[in-house]
Amino acid sequence: MATVAPSIAGSEVRREPDPASEPGLAALVTQLVDDSRELVSAEVALYKAKAGERLAAYKGAAIFFGIAGVLALAALIAMLVGLILSLATLIGPGLATLAVVGVTLVIAGVLAMIGKGRLAAPKPTPAKEGASA
Repeated sequence: MATVAPSIAGSEVRREPDPASEPGLAALVTQLVDDSRELVSAEVALYKAKAGERLAAYKGAAIFFGIAGVLALAALIAMLVGLILSLATLIGPGLATLAVVGVTLVIAGVLAMIGKGRLAAPKPTPAKEGASA
């Protein structure tokens, strides 16, 4: 940067900048690279912090979902045992157990087949007209 100094007659005299006081091109490029590295490091740290916060929130929710699933399974087992005990008075304990287990396995098989159908590979969509293949 050029500096301006007053002269004796009132006019201004321009002085050229001192090359020793300003950094060279190599120093500026080095500074740019260092600043870029710091920026990238700061961005990575920010995203890690955001991911950590989300993970902590999801971890708490997953724990509650797991507990709810265990309790639902316990309730289902209790319901099936109650159904067996109720049917045992009508058809005997052996046939009641066989009937409840058989119906439960049929329901499980149907649900498994539905799940398998949803996992099947999607059918390819036909290409749009006019599009080159």
